[in-house]
Amino acid sequence: MARRPFAAPPPKKEGPRVNHDIRVPRVLLIDENGEKQGIMPVDAAIEAAEEAGLDLVEVSPNADPPVCKILDYGKLKYQEQKKKAEARKKQKTQDIKEIKLRPNIDIHDYQVKTKAMTRFFEDGDKVKVTLRFRGREMAHQDRGMEVMNRVKEDFAALAKVEFEPKLEGRQMTMVLAPR
Repeated sequence: MARRPFAAPPPKKEGPRVNHDIRVPRVLLIDENGEKQGIMPVDAAIEAAEEAGLDLVEVSPNADPPVCKILDYGKLKYQEQKKKAEARKKQKTQDIKEIKLRPNIDIHDYQVKTKAMTRFFEDGDKVKVTLRFRGREMAHQDRGMEVMNRVKEDFAALAKVEFEPKLEGRQMTMVLAPR
């Protein structure tokens, strides 16, 4: 039977070591009531955990000797899962929304765009304002800059400028972040 020259290592187990996975000669034992029982051999600690109908869990593997606690491992895993789920639920990702403008935008169109931007800032999102020049509009870049400055002034209370307006090819961009 030929063996592979580079066999994959056994999969690493997530979480703390439990019961017979603890391979040190002596441990500092803490019982199910949180009371310190002292330093003892691993076999005696596992026996004490089995008598209590619980598991021996290594809580501090880097200590000398390692600290082990008698507790219900299934319950511990469940509580950790719930904590992670709660943390994920509270996490808010910040999106970048884009608003496209033109150098000679009409007043009403501008108001519609600003209303949308206000909503984005209230949701906690960043807004990338893109101003596109077409054809001969490139000759009037000052108009584009005026529109960008108007946006900056209108949202001075709600947002701060993260990236100042800059011209890249035929478009001018600026990024605003909520305060």
